[in-house]
Amino acid sequence: MPAPAAVLHTLLTAYGPQHWWPARTRFEVMIGAVLTQNTAWTNVEQAMAQLRAAVPLTASDLLALPPDRLEQLIRPSGYFRLKTRRLRSLCQWFVAAGEFSALDRLPTTELRPKLLAVHGVGHETADSILLYAFERPVMVVDAYTRRIFSRLGEVSPRIAYEPLREWLEAQLGEERRVARYNELHALLVRHAVVSCRARPRCESCVLRQNCATAKTA
Repeated sequence: MPAPAAVLHTLLTAYGPQHWWPARTRFEVMIGAVLTQNTAWTNVEQAMAQLRAAVPLTASDLLALPPDRLEQLIRPSGYFRLKTRRLRSLCQWFVAAGEFSALDRLPTTELRPKLLAVHGVGHETADSILLYAFERPVMVVDAYTRRIFSRLGEVSPRIAYEPLREWLEAQLGEERRVARYNELHALLVRHAVVSCRARPRCESCVLRQNCATAKTA
């Protein structure tokens, strides 16, 4: 069974660097982390384009928008009423906390619980913000991560978020953690889209030689 470091090497060789997170600013990363909940990134891109065309993408400018106008702008991302409430909660917290100038000074052990306390910010959203906006060494776990490593035979398909994140971070080691976590998360998403789908395309999978699922398919 391949360790996460070997998976990272194989996927990086197959797909190349992914250059994630696709955003123009750190604050856009935070917006995108909320908008991408339960939707495809192509939908988020449409919503982000509409937001950029309407207002400067700052927390204060988003809060100045009437909620119904914000709903219209982010409608392509789905669940737009729910996400409007969540975006506003994140923006309110961000402004009250002193924005990046203050938050950058907090250690990750303080910043992560503060993010998780914001309405609508779960573990995956918080860790996406930490890794991609704050460049903190926190591995992002999503459904693709669990799917791929469970099919490889490394973890249970029912493993919870925190144990999986902690296992991955321990396996990947200390060296260049931010860069490694960034690239592995992005590559796992790419591989899940290309090969390791809900109905896997094992014949085209670059991990198939070491995959328990592919051997039984």
